[in-house]
Amino acid sequence: MAALGIVLSFIPLNIGSSFSISLGQIPLIVFALRRGVKAGMAAGLVWGLLHFVTGMAYFLTPVQVVLEYPIADTCLGLAGVYALKLQNGLIQRNRRQATIAAIQGVFLGTFARYVFHFIAGWIFWGAYALWGMKPWLFSLVMNGISGLATALASLIAVLILLKISHIFQPK
Repeated sequence: MAALGIVLSFIPLNIGSSFSISLGQIPLIVFALRRGVKAGMAAGLVWGLLHFVTGMAYFLTPVQVVLEYPIADTCLGLAGVYALKLQNGLIQRNRRQATIAAIQGVFLGTFARYVFHFIAGWIFWGAYALWGMKPWLFSLVMNGISGLATALASLIAVLILLKISHIFQPK
């Protein structure tokens, strides 16, 4: 799933240097919702490390690069907190419960990931803030918009998969 995430990361959805939609997170969210927190965080860590191997990591300082790749991407696996709730909803044929769990998982994983992007944006990328904005506000706005757009793209994909496939069926 981490390799699939990297492949999807090559699809350019960047607008300027500060806004992007990360399609690579979709398979990681699906994996975390299917396999749980531990497996989801392990896959997120691998995905974060693959950014270095593929030359996709933006390096400013060692602390920044660790925050934005291994740590942020590992936290994406927190979507798996809702794996059991989703699985139980499917077992009980309760589509509403499964859908709510999927939505909660997508937003928790994305939020956890983008908290670290916000921190790195504020502390390390603040000197590049546009329009004279304060670094924390610029990071909040740009990472907030990117995080929300990425969450929506992930949510659409997860809900489509939930509707049309058996990918989330219990083991």
